[in-house]
Amino acid sequence: MKTQTAIQDRYPDRHANCFGCGRNNPHGLHLKSFVSGDEVVCRYTPPPACTGGVPDFLYGGLMACLFDCHSAATATAAVLVDDGEPPRFVTASLQVDFKKPTPMGVELELFAKAVEVGERKVIVEARLVAAGEIRATARVVMVRFAAKK
Repeated sequence: MKTQTAIQDRYPDRHANCFGCGRNNPHGLHLKSFVSGDEVVCRYTPPPACTGGVPDFLYGGLMACLFDCHSAATATAAVLVDDGEPPRFVTASLQVDFKKPTPMGVELELFAKAVEVGERKVIVEARLVAAGEIRATARVVMVRFAAKK
């Protein structure tokens, strides 16, 4: 899928309330992920309130949130082949490896790629870059959401 529209902006309104990426959540982060070549990219600058226990460094839980939402968008991009309604994914497993402290006050770049695509499951590998260095990596198992009727 190639698009200049953020993947999250294609989600139908009923699936656009997520804290991390939902455009309809007035208190959310409003993350936007875009296909760029063979990866999906998101750029985000956290507000000062997202500091961790050590001053001037980012809260690790926020990084997990960023990986979670960006990986869901990556899974959607991996299976969406037309202009139909994009499928939604939920997280089955999220493994984050923190490599280096992440400084506050800089733009974060998330890069992700679907490394395994199955009928219902997509495995995503991602990295978070700040100030030109990889600060964390993640391996995320996303499962296609099937709402009960």
